[in-house]
Amino acid sequence: MDTNIQLTDGLITLRPPCPADVPDIHLAVQESLAELSQWMDWATPNYNEHSIRRWLEHVTLAWEHSSGFQFAITDSATGQYLGNCGVDGIDERLRSCNIGYWVRTGRTGQGIASRATRLAARFAFETMKLVRAEISIATGNTASQRAAQKAGAHFESIQPNRCVVRLAVYDAVIYALTPEDLGPTASQHRIGN
Repeated sequence: MDTNIQLTDGLITLRPPCPADVPDIHLAVQESLAELSQWMDWATPNYNEHSIRRWLEHVTLAWEHSSGFQFAITDSATGQYLGNCGVDGIDERLRSCNIGYWVRTGRTGQGIASRATRLAARFAFETMKLVRAEISIATGNTASQRAAQKAGAHFESIQPNRCVVRLAVYDAVIYALTPEDLGPTASQHRIGN
């Protein structure tokens, strides 16, 4: 898959993360560690620039094999690193994927996660020809649930013991987006009702 891709809505831009982002990612994670550590396994005080470089190696391989697509979320005007949004868990047979996201603490509450989710879903539907994007969120993570709802995702269910963060096990709220949720361009490949 082409790694020169940029997705934008004019306010934020999604693009593949690169080695030049390492210091900015590290700063954003450190700024947000208290919030991220509750819901993300990798978000620990030991998370450092070496950890980010190893993560980027995996991200690059996933892009090369079209098995997952991580995007840096950036401010379209300033280029500031705002967080991350990923498309992974791709099931080619069911033409579905998972979408996950996080936004640095200093920029939360501004609609960034919901905008990133819609851009990532559009990428999944239009570029990858998928028909479903699932968002799985721990029941206690109300901020991420609000972002999914604001993105237009529909509540589907609560699944017991679906999220594991280190030793903690949480039920998960499942939301989903389909091409129809994003409008006619994203839904043009649907057959049937």
